[in-house]
Amino acid sequence: MPASLEPGWLAVLDNEFEKDYMKNLKSFLQEEKQNGATVYPKGADIFNALNTTPFDAVKVVILGQDPYHGAGQAHGLSFSVQRGVTIPPSLKNIYKELETDIEGFKTPQHGNLTHWAEQGVLLLNATLTVRASEAGSHQKRGWEIFTDEIIKALSEKREHIVFLLWGKYAQQKAELIDQKKHYVLTAAHPSPFSAFNGFFDSKHFSKTNQLLVQNNLTPIDWNLPA
Repeated sequence: MPASLEPGWLAVLDNEFEKDYMKNLKSFLQEEKQNGATVYPKGADIFNALNTTPFDAVKVVILGQDPYHGAGQAHGLSFSVQRGVTIPPSLKNIYKELETDIEGFKTPQHGNLTHWAEQGVLLLNATLTVRASEAGSHQKRGWEIFTDEIIKALSEKREHIVFLLWGKYAQQKAELIDQKKHYVLTAAHPSPFSAFNGFFDSKHFSKTNQLLVQNNLTPIDWNLPA
């Protein structure tokens, strides 16, 4: 672990893989497998967010908490599901907000957000694996230490990144970000339980593009291919 990692990320994270917490995490994941547990996403997709969005290409970070724990859903990008899988409720609400925020946005018939990741949107979950059908089952096993290091590395070594922190859990990560160098936009989580408390009409997607353009960066095309 990892089998392979994008060179830019490997340069800033390589030391993490030798630390005790990561060795303990690796042992835990091996035990899960030995005990017959199904773990999502599949091994090749665990670091998908990092491999799809190189370190030097990150312009936006959307932070999630856990991978989806249903069959065929998770593929290593926060809020994203594989094609052919029912669009989850939170992502449906993200699409609803996009419809009102971004002129010309058309809600796709799928939930695969790879197109965003390829443009520089790091779709990062705080925990990178989960046991099938057991939400939160791999929390506090070490992944959060690792993903905090990802946020710290971006904060320290990059500038002008827009961090979208939705919900209380994500907002706790603001303390890791140098807000003199970066932008932090906060809102309620897009879950049906909270979206009406400030996620809807937050206009985070248009605000993100305004900030990128302001810093001479190409805005994100939020429309997704059919």
